[in-house]
Amino acid sequence: MKIALAGSSGLIGQALVHKLTTEGHEVIRFVRRAAKTSQEITWDPTSPTPRPTAEIEGLDGLINLCGVGIGDKRWTASRKKEILSSRINATSSLVRLLSALDTPPAAFLSASAIGIYGDRGSEKLTETSARGNGFLADVCADWETAAANSVTRTVVLRTGIVLDPSGGALKKQLPLFRAGLGGNLGNGKQFFSWISLHDQIEAMIHLLTNVEIDGPVNLTAPLPVTNAEFTKTLAGVLRRPHLFSVPKFALGIALGADLASEALTASQRVIPEKLNGTASFEFTHPTLEAALVDLLQH
Repeated sequence: MKIALAGSSGLIGQALVHKLTTEGHEVIRFVRRAAKTSQEITWDPTSPTPRPTAEIEGLDGLINLCGVGIGDKRWTASRKKEILSSRINATSSLVRLLSALDTPPAAFLSASAIGIYGDRGSEKLTETSARGNGFLADVCADWETAAANSVTRTVVLRTGIVLDPSGGALKKQLPLFRAGLGGNLGNGKQFFSWISLHDQIEAMIHLLTNVEIDGPVNLTAPLPVTNAEFTKTLAGVLRRPHLFSVPKFALGIALGADLASEALTASQRVIPEKLNGTASFEFTHPTLEAALVDLLQH
């Protein structure tokens, strides 16, 4: 396959490029700096009229993973604006580019997140569930609306918490848990919808070629757990105690109330109904313990 990718520098993007190139596929990366190789194309996601090039005619797929990190900084007014604009500008630019191509790709995969569901307690959430409330829900809804204007088959990737020791949330937690200082966030009752990086990448490649699937797809493992269950399982796999907990008010002081409540203590029990059903996707890591054992003990 010939795949173009915007947003290749993050945890998912790097792993996806490695997987595709290892399997012999051609990957063209959109970059904002000057292109250094023939496999890179310089682009400006804020440009109102992106210029198509011959290199991206006849693609099998275009994948959009653009957006600054949700939890990297406190949510000041300017950071919230950056979180939204970095997603909407890039997605809208790619949609305009697709319209300008003589032969648009067969599939457009565009990132979103389970944040669209908001804080929903123990409610089981599928792709047909209503959107929730809050800043992240608003961002995701606008993000998905921008992608929906695409001229080709569009799959919106509602990604959960991606687990891998090389990056993301798990990398940040491991030093504390290995030191025996890990514990619940808040009361630990909030649902934690996760997916291993391996399954995230395999699912994305699967969705590129599955012509029966479009619209939103939940990229989460089939068995979400509570934060308390995650804490217990991670500590158990590492053979460490988990005696501590971080109160919600302390998270709010450290990170800001909005970030703490929407990204760390919000409860989202997300079920990958499309992956389990029409897409017929087989998870390598359907359970948290199996995933963590594979990730941390091999």
